[in-house]
Amino acid sequence: MTNEDERELETELARLHQEHRDLDAAIDALHQSPAPDLLRLQRLKKRKLLLRDRIAFIEDQITPDIIA
Repeated sequence: MTNEDERELETELARLHQEHRDLDAAIDALHQSPAPDLLRLQRLKKRKLLLRDRIAFIEDQITPDIIA
């Protein structure tokens, strides 16, 4: 992996972390509302899980495996 590839992955990782935090805030705000939209809440949670999986994949790409 080149340095440029790694920088691109780190940039995408930062963006995904920010989106994950934003979704967390949106989910908390929906929970606080008097009548939360359950379908929207479910969709936000699903999107958050997809982001978590993508973040884990990119972190695995950046961090090389060490064979002991």
